[in-house]
Amino acid sequence: MIRLSSGSADDTRAIAAGIAGVLQPGDVVVLDGGLGVGKTTFVQGAVAALGNAAVVTSPTFAIVQQYGGGPTEIAHVDAYRLDRVQELHDIGFDELLDGNTIVFVEWGERVRAMLPDDRVTVTLTMAYEQGAPADDRTLVVEHLGDSWLARAPELRAALSRYEVRH
Repeated sequence: MIRLSSGSADDTRAIAAGIAGVLQPGDVVVLDGGLGVGKTTFVQGAVAALGNAAVVTSPTFAIVQQYGGGPTEIAHVDAYRLDRVQELHDIGFDELLDGNTIVFVEWGERVRAMLPDDRVTVTLTMAYEQGAPADDRTLVVEHLGDSWLARAPELRAALSRYEVRH
């Protein structure tokens, strides 16, 4: 687990860019946290860092946005409005896990049963709950699976600037 501090939307995008630098086609990044904590801002930073010029907006109503036109296929899923996990099957989520697409899943805790074992989870929280300025956020990055175990040192190095050291 890596605990990070973000003092602005630009910091959140930079953290996402650091993680994006370690991503490979087929990876899944799960984004958890309440409304307005910066999940879509995170995806904006990652998509830009992956070399895609797409305008990233929240896919809350569309559920899935796909961003082609870059070196890697990217899908951005928002599970907030899903009533049942079956709805994720119905929209073709399984096909997104094709090994060629990098998939970002907002509100991943709602569809945890559908997620692959090998993934990165980023949990974003507002730091003002801890007495910090209003723009401050805490991001906790957890990686699961063999491929992430092998990339853990590279991931930590990419995020070291933002790491909270205790």
